[in-house]
This record gives sequence, structure tokens and C-alpha cells, in this order.
Amino acid sequence: MPHRIALNEGWQFCPDDADPTSGTQLVTLPHSAVDLPLNYFDETIYQRSFTYQRRIDWTPDMQGRDVWLRFDGVMADACVQINGVEVARHHDGYTPFDAPLTPHLVKGSNIVTVTLSGAENPEIPPFGGQIDYLTYAGIYRDVWLRSAPSVRIAQVKIETPDPLGAQKTVLARVILVAADGVQSGTVIARILDASGAEIATQTVPVNGTDLGIRFDGLKDLSLWDMDNPVLYTLELTLQTPAGTDCHRTDFGIRHAEFTPQGFMLNGRPVKLRGLNRHQSFPYSGYAQGRRSQERDAEILKYDLGCNIVRTSHYPQSPWFLDHCDRIGLLVFEEIPGWQHIGDAKWKTRAVANVAAMIRRDWNHPSVILWGVRINESADDHDFYSEANRIARELDPTRQTGGVRCITDSEMLEDVYTMNDFILGDFEKTDSNRPRTPLRPITETTGLRHPVPYLVTEYNGHMFPTKAGDPEQRHAEHAIRHLEVLNAAFGDPGIAGAIGWCFADYNTHKDFGSGDRICHHGVTDMFRNLKPAGYVYASQQDPAARIVFEPVTCWARGERNIGGVLPLIVLTNCDAVELTYGGSTTRVGPDHARFPHLPYPPVIIEQRHLSPDALGRWGMAWKDGVLTGWLAGKQVAQRHFVADPVPTRLEMLADTTKLNAATQDETRVVLRGLDQAGNPLRFLNETVQIRASGPVRLIGPDHVTLCGGMAGFWLRTTGQTGDARIVVSSPRFGSAELTITAQ
Repeated sequence: MPHRIALNEGWQFCPDDADPTSGTQLVTLPHSAVDLPLNYFDETIYQRSFTYQRRIDWTPDMQGRDVWLRFDGVMADACVQINGVEVARHHDGYTPFDAPLTPHLVKGSNIVTVTLSGAENPEIPPFGGQIDYLTYAGIYRDVWLRSAPSVRIAQVKIETPDPLGAQKTVLARVILVAADGVQSGTVIARILDASGAEIATQTVPVNGTDLGIRFDGLKDLSLWDMDNPVLYTLELTLQTPAGTDCHRTDFGIRHAEFTPQGFMLNGRPVKLRGLNRHQSFPYSGYAQGRRSQERDAEILKYDLGCNIVRTSHYPQSPWFLDHCDRIGLLVFEEIPGWQHIGDAKWKTRAVANVAAMIRRDWNHPSVILWGVRINESADDHDFYSEANRIARELDPTRQTGGVRCITDSEMLEDVYTMNDFILGDFEKTDSNRPRTPLRPITETTGLRHPVPYLVTEYNGHMFPTKAGDPEQRHAEHAIRHLEVLNAAFGDPGIAGAIGWCFADYNTHKDFGSGDRICHHGVTDMFRNLKPAGYVYASQQDPAARIVFEPVTCWARGERNIGGVLPLIVLTNCDAVELTYGGSTTRVGPDHARFPHLPYPPVIIEQRHLSPDALGRWGMAWKDGVLTGWLAGKQVAQRHFVADPVPTRLEMLADTTKLNAATQDETRVVLRGLDQAGNPLRFLNETVQIRASGPVRLIGPDHVTLCGGMAGFWLRTTGQTGDARIVVSSPRFGSAELTITAQ
């Protein structure tokens, strides 16, 4: 049998309090134990027990081999049985675990039973206190049926010392599993490039279960970088009297270091700008598959222009990290937790999470920092000394960070990582501090000497902004993100800033807006960009992408008191023209207010215009045109109409080609547009979705536009052919697209 087979189909699922004769259903993984509405729900409905069961048929090629299941993620407290015998328990919802089957397999049918509890068990991180996110129960990542000889490769750790040298070195530590010891054997090791061409090879004798393989003097190898994420493959073939085992691991060659003078990648300074990501989605919770994970990485990298993402607040999908490797998106990965530290047993499990995270992900070149502290927790010297010790012992090639929000916190890590929410404190009546984007490093650390420093959260709950909020709030939302990024770019001692957060997310009743949503994102839950999302997008080099997003509904009465000024245009153009009422005004980027940003916004104010350029309150409102210029050429233009009416319902799929052999999926974005093609931000239109053919809809068949936009996901059913998707509403009529499952 192949070394690894996806075992996602054919699972029988039943809540433990349901009638097994009527409450059991056939499901495909990834799977959420409870389908949830978009908002206003009781999160305790998944905090109970559930059972999954599947048949595995014995095949002759299992004879004499080790056979086991690899679970990539089960939330949260799992027990696995084979034919009624318990073979694995796992007390963590975010790291993988194995369930050995070999001793208990019988010829014929074998029954695997997985029982899990979605309860917030206070003995298991991140539970025990209150957490500002949901932990949806279910087998929400892939399950793999794996087999190998009794002597096999268990783990491979690849290191590339002196990556900046003219000649490269690749070190591989190979850990074998051999129940009865290793009598003899060899490992054939090959390094391959992306085309499969062999770069180097050697044969190493097996002399134990912990092998070291070294390649020296490698020439003409490329560095892994954000704009050129070159990956190589280490292919290992283990040959022993027990049989042959093969293992392939992708890796990159790069040097990443946080210093008191900032972050260095391959010897050059890089200012980090990014966002925090929760792995949750509407309706399905955590249970989205490979393509959705990859698409999130692409949105962060390409749509939002980020160069780093923080996996708040837990290890995330291997598919997500694999794609970060491929596209050059840096990652700060951390262990599960949120503010609360439990008892000694809890701490032991948290330290085990550090080890599990690092062992799973130590070959990802995109991962540049290990988060070994519970997010925003108090100091605990012994606990965090041990967490750092384990991290450095397992992976001396990467630095550690520990995210805190408390000033003067003990620094046991290599990088002082700080959630700085000072922007917003100036609004408190008891504060004498003026508007301050970021505090001085010495104030937050309490240290007199410089240390590597990274801002890991800002804004977020200080100024939650819904997609359908008024224009003036969106303008302030964008300005706050601009101010923090400008402050980070202006301080060479700050390695960068990672904003809170990427997308809105469901949360407990104790947080958010009362609707079980934290509206902290620069995108909504469907990953549609709010205006603040273009703050990040606009910092991209215009050679890669022109960004031109006016923060306006173009309505005179939308703002307090009236008018559309100041009119913010988030752009990487070098000038913007406003044409209105027969006159044209050209304005450049606001370097005075944002001197450190690569691409400051253009802010059109009354001082740029003649007194009557936009007319007086109560007079007739006219169409307007905003034009973007770069190096003397017109590169972007937006028309705004004075009388917007619903004109077109736009439907765009991330892809129209899906893989029918897997549980593939795609996001579909909906936008209600006016006659000029602009979203109607205050149109709360309900749209009906009808899907026929080899796909099914995730979530309800009606969605409501918010901020002029909505979305949904489609998932394949295993059949091939064309799927017809029709969306319709009374105001827009209908729109249609075809998606092919191959």
C-alpha cells in the first residue's frame, strides 16, 4: 500500500447524546461537529461529546508493516480505539498525533472509533480562563492512513548553517523508529531542486536510530526569500532487512535574525508588516480544507500585501504553512493559549505543545520565530524558562518570542514581542497622554539596553469596525492602522508591526459586539477587504500592483455635519486628481503626516480646493472622478455617481476548477454594485444561492450583503462535471457561474 493515504471519506458521525439509530450521519473530513449560523448563537452547543467511526479493511500489503493513523487536528480531547481497544489519547486540539493500528488489526474489517469532547477542559491549554475565540469541536483537519516497515524514518530535521556563504551546507538529522533495534542498513540521501533534478547524493550506513547526514560544498544554490521562495527537497531512502522506507521533506536555505536594529533576512534589513490570523471560517468553524487554507495565505500575501502573519493563538494547518513556504510569506507561530496560565499539569501540557509545534514545523523556511509564551499572560519564570529551554534545545536555528501586553515583563525569550494597544488610550477620560500610535520601546520593556523588538498586535478591540459601518468610522479605522505602521517604519529598533487582525471572527459571548463576532479585522469573515485592508495593500510596490481605494461612499450627508472631506485615498500612486463640477485638483501623498510610510495615503482636504469646489450643504450633489497617477501616467480611475442605485450583482469565485477526488472547495464573493461599479455599502439585500451539480453549499442558501458584500464557500461532493451556481435577489435579478469538478 502507499506510504500515505487520505482517510477523509466514509466516517459515521454522531453526537453522543443522539439516538444512534437516527442521529448518525455519513460525513467527510474536515468536519465540524456543529454547523453554526453566522452570528448570534450559543457557543456551548458544541461543548459536548461526539463520536466518529470508520471501517478500515485489512489488505495483504499490510502484512509485516507498521500501520497507523495520523490525525492532523482534532478538537479538543480525543480518544482513538481500534476494534474496541484504546490506542491513543490526545489532549490538544492543534497539534497532530498518531494512533498505532498494527497490533490490533485483524484480517477483514476493522472499526476505528474516535470519541472527542468539545468541552473547555480546564486541564488543557488554552482552556481554564476566558478565551477570545471559539474552539469548534470535530475532526477538523485531515486524517491519514500510513504504513511503513518496522524500521522506518520517523522524523527529519534539516539545518542549513552559514546560508550566506558562497558554498552551502545542508545538515539532516534523521530519527528512526525500530522496535527491535537496527541490525544493518543504509540511507540514500538526495537533494533535488524544484524540477526534480539531483543536486547532490550520498549513501550513509545505518548505525543507530539517530543519524546525521551532511552535505558540504554545495554550489549555485539559491536562497529562500520573500520574492524568490526557492525550495529544495531532501529525499531519503532507508533500506534495512525490514524493508524500504522513503521520506521527502521540502526545505529552504535562508538566514533570519531579529536584532536590536530590526529584522534581517538574508543579510538585509526588512521591515515586517503583517496581520494576525485566526483559522476560523463562517458556518464551518475550523473545518475548511487545503484550498481555503492556501487561499488565506494568498490573500494575506497578495491582496493585503503583508510579508508576515502570526498564527494567533495556536499552530495552524500544515496546508497553510506549506503555502507560506511556496509563496514567501513569513510566519510567527505560537502555542495555544490566551492570557490564562493553569496548574502544574496544564503547564506541562503547554510545554509539550512547544515541542510538538517545533517538531511538526521545524523545516518550514517561512517560520522565523517560535512563540513559546501564552498570549498576553503574566510572568511565570519557571514555566517560561522551561518553554524557552525546550525550544532552543529542539531548534537552535530560530529565535523565541513571547507575546505580552504587560509592560516591564521579564524577557526570557530572544525577541520582546509586544501587543501595544496604546492608540485608543488617549480617549480615556483619565489619560493625559496625547494620541500615541506606539509607545517607546524602553517604556514597554522597562529595559535600558536595546533588545530585538516586534509589535505583535494593535488596534483591534480599541476600534472595532463593521463592514457596514459609516464612512467616517472606516476613515478613522484606516487612519489608525496607518499611524501605527508609520510609527513602526519610523523606528529602526522596531522589527515591524503585526496588526489585529486579518479577518473578523466568531467569539464567545464575553467578547465582540454581542453578536458572537469580533469585528476587529481589516476584512470581514468572508475575507472581503474593508477600507483598512487597503492600508496594507497600498504599501506594496506599484511595480507589483497598483492599489487605488478611496475611502468614501460619495454622499454629501453620510458624515457628521456633512461633506466628504477629508477624503482619504489609500494608494501607492504618486498623485491623485479629483474632478468635480468641472474643476480638477491634483494632490500628492501626505508625507508630512506619514513621513515614514513607503506609500502614504493621499488626503484631499478643503485647503486643496477652492471654497465652492464641492458645493455647499443643501445644494445639488454631482458625480465625481478620482484618478491615480504614477510617474506622469494615468494608472487608475474611479467614478462615483451622485445617484447610486442597485445595478449589478457581481459574483466571483476564487477558482472555477475543483478537484473532485478530494474534498475541494472554493470561496465565492458577492458584491452589490451601483451603475459605476462601486459597492453599495448600505444595501442590506438578501441574496438567494442555488447550487446544482457536483458541489454543495457550506452554510445557508440565503446571505445578506453587509458593506455591499458577502460570500460563501462551495465544496465538492466527489462527483465530476459542471456545477451551476445561480444567485438572485429582487433588486438585482440573477447572476450565474459555472464551476467544474474534475
